[in-house]
Amino acid sequence: MTPIQSPLIETRGLYKSYENDGVSTPVLFDINLTIKKGEFVSIMGPSGSGKSTLMHILGFLDMHSSGQYLFQGNATGTMTDNELARIRATRVSFVFQAFNLLPRTTVYENVLLPLLYHPSIRVADRKKHTLDAIATVGLTDRKDFYSSQLSGGQKQRVAIARALVTEPDVIFADEPTGNLDSQSGIAVMSALQKLHNDGHTIILVTHEHETARHAERILHIKDGRIDSDSKDFKRVIATTTSSLK
Repeated sequence: MTPIQSPLIETRGLYKSYENDGVSTPVLFDINLTIKKGEFVSIMGPSGSGKSTLMHILGFLDMHSSGQYLFQGNATGTMTDNELARIRATRVSFVFQAFNLLPRTTVYENVLLPLLYHPSIRVADRKKHTLDAIATVGLTDRKDFYSSQLSGGQKQRVAIARALVTEPDVIFADEPTGNLDSQSGIAVMSALQKLHNDGHTIILVTHEHETARHAERILHIKDGRIDSDSKDFKRVIATTTSSLK
């Protein structure tokens, strides 16, 4: 009998609040969520709804206050700092709105950077991993360009290649088209769509309907709670638009 595979991501009654000078500010409430390997999920919601906080928790940039977060079937709340650091280095990657590239460094060097700290990819394999990631986003002809010589869309594709190079289980994209014109945004989303078609798990935070349309599933958050979770894009967009009025 084939063993049942655990979801890639699962939360149970997840709650998050921030403490400041004795004052508790709740941000997320009773988040119950399951994401399977290979899914492409968009997280939408108005400003301040908690969508970025949720992504930061799922991506191990922040910790939940109570409830459970299971990653590949393992409870994260009991993990040691070393275990969490290893997951950040090997199992998850991020693409941010601001690109976060080193300006006086080539495309190749920017994409290579995460491998310098990777605990299991051999030094002898770094070059191939780097060139393969650059090729995946269609920038082989720009590999020796400095990032300061690239357009905004090209910079974001370099950031996607950098996220891909460690072969993570999930790529988180936080408003990846927020600083781009429409054509550059289309190119970036096409690159993410290609990764999903190749089997990668993508979790995208966005407030843009056209960007969210690339996902096969849209999760809408309102006031720190999951308001809807659906593959019916038209219904979710109607809900989102209503909440923004």
